[in-house]
Amino acid sequence: MTATTMPSASPPRRADRTVIISIWAVPVLVVGQFAMLAIVPVVLALTVSLRHAYLRGLRRWTVALATAYAIPLILWAIGPDRAPSLSKDMHPAFAALIVVAALAAATAFHLGRRRPRTPDRSSSGRPYFRAAP
Repeated sequence: MTATTMPSASPPRRADRTVIISIWAVPVLVVGQFAMLAIVPVVLALTVSLRHAYLRGLRRWTVALATAYAIPLILWAIGPDRAPSLSKDMHPAFAALIVVAALAAATAFHLGRRRPRTPDRSSSGRPYFRAAP
C-alpha cells in the first residue's frame, strides 16, 4: 500500500490566493477603521501582481489601488495637525476612493480569471489574464 500525499498548491495558485485575499482585505480594513493596517494587503497585492507575469492585466488595478491608498497616507504623514490614526484623519471621500479602487481590482481579478475558449469550446488549462491595452 502506498501513501498518497496531497498535492501542494502551485505557485500561480498561491499567488492568486494572496492577491485576491489582499485585495478584498483592503476595503474591509478601511471601512472597519483600520486604515493604517491596510498598508500590508495593499503592498502584498501590488508586489505579487508586479512580480508574476501572468497577472499583467491586474497590474494597472493594483497600481491604482496603491495610489488611492498612498494619497491619504502621505497627506496624513505630512499634515501639520495629525490625528492619532489614519482612519480618523482620512476624509470620507478618500475612504470611498480606496474602497472603489479595491472593488475595481477585485472585479478585474475575477473577470480576468475567465479562460479563453479554444475552437472546440473547451477551456484551456492555464491561468490567463488579458494584457492591458
